[in-house]
Formats: sequence, structure tokens, C-alpha cells
Amino acid sequence: MTFKSIPKIELHTHLEGCAPPSFIKGLAAEKNIDISGIFAADGGYAFRDFDHFLQVYEAACTTLQSPEDFRRLTMAVLEETASHGVVYMESFVSPDFCGGGDLAAWRDYLAAMVDAANEAEEKLGITLRGIVTGIRHFGPDACKPAAICAVETFGSFITGYGMAGGEMAGRPGDYAYSFDMAREAGMPLTCHAGEWGGPSMVAETIRDLKVSRIGHGIGAIGDPALVEEIAEKEIVLEVCPGSNVVLKAVDGWALHPIVKLRDAGVKVTVSTDDPPFFHTTMTAEYDMLNRTFGWDEDDFKVVNETALAAAFCDDDTRARVAKRLEPAQ
Repeated sequence: MTFKSIPKIELHTHLEGCAPPSFIKGLAAEKNIDISGIFAADGGYAFRDFDHFLQVYEAACTTLQSPEDFRRLTMAVLEETASHGVVYMESFVSPDFCGGGDLAAWRDYLAAMVDAANEAEEKLGITLRGIVTGIRHFGPDACKPAAICAVETFGSFITGYGMAGGEMAGRPGDYAYSFDMAREAGMPLTCHAGEWGGPSMVAETIRDLKVSRIGHGIGAIGDPALVEEIAEKEIVLEVCPGSNVVLKAVDGWALHPIVKLRDAGVKVTVSTDDPPFFHTTMTAEYDMLNRTFGWDEDDFKVVNETALAAAFCDDDTRARVAKRLEPAQ
């Protein structure tokens, strides 16, 4: 059985991290940039652990140097994502990689992404929305320009603010200024936490950054009281099982806590994070959840309904996407 044709919603992806290796190689060749060391013999991305993954990711991003590069990237990513049945996708986009946090440059990059997203929606039936992210391991001060870019371009395409990167850099409260700025502008908030930092990092993120969603969040399973709090507050977890397995945040699919979290009443969703890095797709995620935990179409229906309700989009978009989730008559 294949789950490829099931309409899907994906809330946790990184736009640059979705770039096919062949796309990045092509840009590198065009610009005479030597990043051959980031690729494995089979042509995929090569990294040893999470810290090395961040280095490889940032090396790949050095090929993305103009708005046109991001227009092409966005189209390539949406073509691949749509081929796996995804009808709505939220992707983290970082002003640090789009003009170094300069607002005027960010607007130009953003316009190119929106242009590609509009074309893809018309041709492929997939809707893309962007969540501006600060890069945690760049430090709290570096997140402030990202938050300014987010606030100044908050609207129909940029619909939220968050933070990604190395989770163990500082504590959540160190980054409260940028989250407060985005919150005051009315932006929905998410933040990576609990991939590595354990229950305390998730708890501090909820307390100090006041987010409605947590990226990953699987470390919460170590604290039953925290799991209960997450369920009671209806904080949604953007779970990326395949990513967690490849990066060894968990010791294999069978030990992934997504089922325990769901059974405890936590709202969970399923995403690919950086799919070509982790040799995954949304189809592969569904296949593995089916093989490992017996999830079936009813389970995935609930997952997608949860994701749609938690999506950072306006009501008109939500209603349009909801119709795409309906089974064909």
C-alpha cells in the first residue's frame, strides 16, 4: 500500500533544507563555488551528526545568492513536495540567508518566493506560506533583524515567526525580545525545542516565548506533567520522525514517542523537516508510521485535520485547503 496520493498538510519544513542536492550542485557549478565536500558518493548530502549537519546546511546555502535563486529554489521544492500529495506547506525562511537580514533585500527575496509560490499554486495545487525564523546559534542579537523582517512583511504569505538552528545555544528566554516583537505585531509563534534539550527546554520555550506550536517537541515525553500541560494548553507539536531517526535524536523508529504523545492527548502533526538531507518524503513518513505503529488512513486524516487547524494562515486559505483534503467523490 502507498500513501502517496493522500492529500497532506506539512507544517515543519525549511525552504533551503528542502533543496534537492542536484539543484544545489547546479547552482554551485553556475557560480564556480566548490562545495563538493558536502556531498556523499551517492550524490546526497553527507554529514556526521547534528552539528555537522548545520555546517553542511549553511554551506549549501552559500549557493543561494539572489532573489532569482530563491525563486528557482521555491519552484523546485514545491514541485517535489506536491508530487507526494502535499496540498499545504509551511516553510521556515531565514532573512539571514536572504540578504543578511537587511529589510530592503529581504523584500526582494520575498517577492521572488511569492512569485514562485503563486505559480506553483496555480499549476500544482499546493499552497505555500512562510514562517520567518531567527537562527538560534547566531545569537539573540542576530534574531532581532529577522524579527523586524518578519513584522514588516507579515501578511498573506509571511504568516508567522519562529526560531530554528542549534537548540543548545542559550536558553529560550535569551531570545524573548524578538518573540515579543513578533507577538505584539499579532504574529503566530513557533519555536524548535525538545529535539535535543529535553523537557526543560520545551517547558522554558512555552513559558518564556509563549508559542502556540513547538518544532519537534519530542523531548517533552520525559516529563509526564509537561506532556499533560502541553495537552491542556493545546500546544501543537510539529513532529518530524524521519529527521529524528536520522539525526539520532531517537534510537530508531520503534522508539519514537509520537504515539505516546498522541495517546496522552497531545496534538501532533507530521512533517519532513529537511527531506533530502534525511532521505525522506511525506510518503515515506506515512509509510513508516504505518509499518511501525499501524497508522492507517483514519489516523492520517486526524493528523491532517490537526495540522490544518494549527496552520498559520487566514480563514479563507484554511477553507480552501480543507476542500483539498476531502476525499474524491
